[in-house]
Amino acid sequence: MDVEPFGPGSMHWETAGEYRNLLVAGSALVLQTMHPAVGAAVAAHSTYKEDPWGRLVRTLASIQKWVYAGGAAEGARLRELHRPIHGVDERGRPYHALNGEAWAWVHLSLFERFLVLNRCFGTPFTAEQERRFYAESRRLGAILRVPEREMPADLAAFWRYFEGMVAHRLEPHATALDVLAVLRGTPAPPWLPRPLHPLWTPVGAGSGELNHFVTVGTLPPAVRAKLGLRWTARDERRLRQLGHAVAMLTPRLPERLRFMPIAYHARKAARGAARSSPRLERHPRSA
Repeated sequence: MDVEPFGPGSMHWETAGEYRNLLVAGSALVLQTMHPAVGAAVAAHSTYKEDPWGRLVRTLASIQKWVYAGGAAEGARLRELHRPIHGVDERGRPYHALNGEAWAWVHLSLFERFLVLNRCFGTPFTAEQERRFYAESRRLGAILRVPEREMPADLAAFWRYFEGMVAHRLEPHATALDVLAVLRGTPAPPWLPRPLHPLWTPVGAGSGELNHFVTVGTLPPAVRAKLGLRWTARDERRLRQLGHAVAMLTPRLPERLRFMPIAYHARKAARGAARSSPRLERHPRSA
């Protein structure tokens, strides 16, 4: 089934390619790997330990392609890439990367992370924006070939689904805990534009500690409790201070520093096409 691609005017077009998304990348991976099938698959087949930033670069490039560059083709590529990933975990449970529930959780947890991103490091979505963004996320799910039966029909159903997954399906998986340890020891990404480097050190303990701090702070409280993670009122104040700084700085950045390369060039090309279209209509080519 053909699915209409994203373009200018969609909420994903305006948000999915921002460097700001790095601030919830770690918590997204923690949430995803708390699903037993995802945690087992990542432990056995991912390079997040050996090459954490390389893996993130590849993931971010893929996410940008979903929205800015041939999403359907990228969705098909990802399905083929994950098709051979299967096995049995340390508790004897079989897993497969394309298990419908697991495949859906990886996608749907990103929707929740986008809301958290804007609540903590930008302008919180209104109720109407949340509904619109979720409708777009369902469309993105179709592009990624998430089974329709696994995607809640509307926003209210999504929150029932999300809360149920956190309470009854997610577990303090060894991979999720390992991801947290890896994040703490990871330096700032070498490819991050230099004007954005200060975002990685305002809480004072270095970029790896900041990465861990932001990851823990942006996780849902019920998830922190399930993982045994400590979070204090002082930590919350520091996160809010960081969030305010990011929210103030981001809109002031030039577009080439605000958006990742695939997104930046797609947005620039779309503006160029929009400017040239009226001229073509005024001066049509001769038959």
